[in-house]
Amino acid sequence: MNDVFLAGPLRDEVLRAIVLEGALPSEDAQVVTSDQAVEGVMVSGLSALQLQRLAFYADASGLEAAERLVRAAAHGGRNMLAFLAPDGDATVRDFDDWSRRWAETFRATAAAVMAQFGACSPEELRRRWGQLLTRGGATVRAGDLRPGTEALRRQAAPQDVVSQTRRWPYANYFAVEEHDLCFRRFDGTMSAALDRAIFISGDAAVVLPYDPVRDRVMVIEQFRAGPYARGDANPWLIETVAGRIDGGETPEEAARREAEEEAGLTLKALIAGPRYYPSPAAKAEYIYSFVGIADLPDSAAGLGGLASEAEDIRSHVISFDRLMALVDSGEIDNAPLQLIAFWLARERPRIRADI
Repeated sequence: MNDVFLAGPLRDEVLRAIVLEGALPSEDAQVVTSDQAVEGVMVSGLSALQLQRLAFYADASGLEAAERLVRAAAHGGRNMLAFLAPDGDATVRDFDDWSRRWAETFRATAAAVMAQFGACSPEELRRRWGQLLTRGGATVRAGDLRPGTEALRRQAAPQDVVSQTRRWPYANYFAVEEHDLCFRRFDGTMSAALDRAIFISGDAAVVLPYDPVRDRVMVIEQFRAGPYARGDANPWLIETVAGRIDGGETPEEAARREAEEEAGLTLKALIAGPRYYPSPAAKAEYIYSFVGIADLPDSAAGLGGLASEAEDIRSHVISFDRLMALVDSGEIDNAPLQLIAFWLARERPRIRADI
């Protein structure tokens, strides 16, 4: 049996139990480095398999393992294997703040990571760690069923869907999961085992900047690989401001961040629009849409995007009437912008009356 010191996210008892497949005795402890004391917990009695699982998670999440002198109340100090965040990583310096903002996302991410224990290398997962956190955040939000959303459809119960096996034939920034699963049919019986492939991309926030005084909106234009791969004669699309919701981030925070990154806008307010799955037969993506109240003078249009993400974005400020004309002509032919445009058409009188 092995004793180890755990800092960072592994201080969280629930996350630890996911990684180790069970709870083990622990006590508060610290490692004293040359310039600071790192708070954490000493966990006792790990089996060889649990130590392998721990090393797998640590490697995948970027924690570093090394022998350190660990001090706890029960003893003066002894050397043991310690798992620490790299120098300069301030993610969990304030553990209480981390627990409020990040704990649920990290727990969901740990479950997804440990499902791949023995199926892929931790180096592959470490390369995709940011995207795995994005997917973890999506998992947390997906489990929060909004009241009133089961008025017509069936109410799902445990064991109504059983995933027998799960595979990852492709995993990069995005990923593809294959499940052999059964689901409960409407007659109460379970279906035969079905092979279903799902494209995993995380949740997204889209925001249509709107100036209710000038009655105009901002849309953006950029090259899109999807239309290009389809063979579209013009793969430059007119879209909303949009982006992935990072792990630990709310949809509202993502919408405001993307407005600044892609369009240089600081939004005055956000008005929530529809939420939806754009293509639920094959994609796990879920979209949160917003109208963002902003000042949109002629000078607001221009070029934007993050060079680090190879974004080349041109923004256009147009009247609301022209927005709807572009929808009617088919020049606007992507669903998120069409949906939020139709939603704004319905809500526009109320929004303008509230100026």
